[in-house]
Amino acid sequence: MTRPRRATRVGALTVALGLGLTAVPGITDAGASASVIPAATGLAAPAILSATQDDCVASTRIAETPPALDALQSAAAWELTRGAGVTVAVVDSGVAANPHLDASVVPGVNLVPDGTDGGGRTDLYGHGTVIAGQIAAQIIPKSGVQGLAPEAKILPVRVYAGKTDRQIQDGFGPSTARMAEGIRVAADRGAQIINVSMSTPAEDAGLAAAVTYAKERGSLVIASAGNRDTSDAVGDDDKDGIRYPAGFPGVVGVAATGTSGTVTNASIHGSHVRLSAPGQTIASAWPAGGDCAVADGDPATSYAAAYVSAAAALVAAAHPDETPAQWAYRLEATAVRAQPDTRSNISGWGVVQPYDAIVLVPGSGLRGPASPFPGATATPKPTGTPEAVSVVVGPGPDAAAITTATGIGLGALVLLGAIGALSVFVSRRRDDTAPRRPSPTGRGLYRDDATP
Repeated sequence: MTRPRRATRVGALTVALGLGLTAVPGITDAGASASVIPAATGLAAPAILSATQDDCVASTRIAETPPALDALQSAAAWELTRGAGVTVAVVDSGVAANPHLDASVVPGVNLVPDGTDGGGRTDLYGHGTVIAGQIAAQIIPKSGVQGLAPEAKILPVRVYAGKTDRQIQDGFGPSTARMAEGIRVAADRGAQIINVSMSTPAEDAGLAAAVTYAKERGSLVIASAGNRDTSDAVGDDDKDGIRYPAGFPGVVGVAATGTSGTVTNASIHGSHVRLSAPGQTIASAWPAGGDCAVADGDPATSYAAAYVSAAAALVAAAHPDETPAQWAYRLEATAVRAQPDTRSNISGWGVVQPYDAIVLVPGSGLRGPASPFPGATATPKPTGTPEAVSVVVGPGPDAAAITTATGIGLGALVLLGAIGALSVFVSRRRDDTAPRRPSPTGRGLYRDDATP
């Protein structure tokens, strides 16, 4: 994880939001610097974007809806599902009590032997509570904070207490072994989606085995791609390259977009990146019991991973009979990107779009990642970046043929035929033989201004 540029207090504790795993050699987390915003009564929406450092307390409320929800097709997706019936495990620093989460959190597990509660409801660091709020926070009075899958359940799996020198020395800091154990526990507890907003450059065998174990039990693991900022790291690598568990087969690695909607250089780039999502100016639940706005600096892939986990929960709720690989395919095939046939080491298959993923009709002819659905054909070869979806009014492609066939002596009929051939042509995402899907209310599969 990256170094927090600012820290906030929860009671008498110093909490650095944007979890840092940098105190352990070889381990990084995908969090970022934190700043907070006081009670937002009377503040306009831009106040979240320009938040200044302050303390978030139990009474803090942010009246505005999290900006990311609009970019993530929340309104359209919620017409179909809000995530009911799906459990998302948050393998992190714990999930503290918060009114946004009172109805969402199920009994969890604490793998840290620091004497706190056994259900994972202690969060001394703040990170896990924010992640849980992004996924499943429910509306409370005077607050606009809400998760992308507000009817999903959160399973807290606490795998570290924090990253202070004392916590590391006592064995309560982040570790690859406990991360792996957390993934296994989450799978055993029946979580369909497992959010791991942590990363390491080490291709650890135990971690790989835990991911395989989860896949075999029907869980989809979603992990952060890693952040560039490791300024306080000991032995960390800020260069592009694969991070784990995101780099293991079947795991969805997530990069972070900024407020512009594009992935920045703050995210680690590499072949492990499969999707991207908003990771900046995040409004969510806070361990003190109120709301908080975080990541006003660089986008953070830990928060981006949380939104992809929530999107996966919506897809899983809408398609409970499908496999984790099929859920992941839906998310990747429908992500917004400029080149439909090609994934990028920067943004993966593009920015996740939950509604489009839910209504996708799998089958032959779809461009993008290889499909795990039966009967799918091979992915077409790239033919260059497609044009933006557009509407053209003019003579159809058969107008000239009609003119030639009718002959000079049938001029009047030719004129009528040409008029009849005038039509509206809309760029299509699929072959003509493929089944049609409902028209989405989002931005569509491909855009000329999408992140490459």
